[in-house]
Amino acid sequence: MDISVVIVNFNVRYFLEQCILSVRAASKNLQTEIIVVDNNSSDESCELLQNKYPEVKLISNKKNTGFSKANNQGVEIALGKYVLILNPDTVVAEDAFEQLMSFAEAKINLGIVGVKLIDGSGNFLPESKRGIPTPKVAFNKLFGISSKQTGKYYATHLNENDTGVVDVLVGAFMFLKKEVYQEVNGFDEDYFMYGEDIDLSYKVKIHGYQNFYFSNTQVIHYKGESTKKDLKYLKYFLGAMKIFYKKHFKLNLLYDFIMSFGIQIWYFLKFFKFKFYTEGKFKQSNNVLLFSENEEIIHSLKKKYLVISENLIDDIARIKSIISKEKIDKVVFDNWAFSNKQIIACLQQLKNENVTFKIRPVGTNYIIGSTCSEKRGEVEFIQTL
Repeated sequence: MDISVVIVNFNVRYFLEQCILSVRAASKNLQTEIIVVDNNSSDESCELLQNKYPEVKLISNKKNTGFSKANNQGVEIALGKYVLILNPDTVVAEDAFEQLMSFAEAKINLGIVGVKLIDGSGNFLPESKRGIPTPKVAFNKLFGISSKQTGKYYATHLNENDTGVVDVLVGAFMFLKKEVYQEVNGFDEDYFMYGEDIDLSYKVKIHGYQNFYFSNTQVIHYKGESTKKDLKYLKYFLGAMKIFYKKHFKLNLLYDFIMSFGIQIWYFLKFFKFKFYTEGKFKQSNNVLLFSENEEIIHSLKKKYLVISENLIDDIARIKSIISKEKIDKVVFDNWAFSNKQIIACLQQLKNENVTFKIRPVGTNYIIGSTCSEKRGEVEFIQTL
């Protein structure tokens, strides 16, 4: 077995299905297994897997065990030489795994490999590559101090389109050998959620391995799906930060007090942001550019929108012209007609066009997408003819 893909799921049924479909498409030339650890979802995620994807290995927990423990459960039964820790709200390109395997096999002292992550609007996610949040770096970050040190938080020594050594990768996508994962005892289960990816990256690094940011393949990470950004999220994040510093960087009482104070200030700033968060007024989507010639989806969307159908996904100049001329505010990609790789590339090139994006995954009757990390994305069902 080449790769075991471990996905921890909690109440994101439709995004999970889209993720699984993209993983299947990326696995055609490799021996790959998919392991889903469900943390007691109530949205029929498990029923979906059992009825539609019986080849997926399912661990169905009776309670929410947290991200760390659930991933450890998945890796424990994994048969692959490599494991990929993957969030359910992601979409991978068809050649992603082959590129990763070629890159990994050429390295001698390989730790964790991460990739270029983009959000549902096509924007680069800076947490794709990070530095170790040492007390000094974290202090600058927490208090908004502008200095060269601040850049180390997001590993700015590498451009987003460069590939190279970094210290920390994000838990949404972590590719490493199973034996390395086991050598460092996997995710620390003291972390229920958040901070465990920093901790794992740091453990791998201090064991003498090199972590890499690999920009040659891009992955959509909707980000707002796996975890709702609310006050409960803040408490988990606050706890995780305290665990990490207590475990790795406890220096002296004064510095501990300053860091604890900084973390608490950060918490209250975020608290008020979430407490009084409003979505704002977004214009109603009326004009849709659809990359598909499927009569069923065209007919369904025309009941709600003015639809313009297009079949040339690579002519970006033409697409931008259509968006401007026809006042397009939503772009829909049909994965039946175009590959995930084509869709991801197009999405990145249209990120500044002030439009929203949705995808119709292969074999489904819905379109799905998300443009905001503060709230869940949307699913629109396609009405059959």
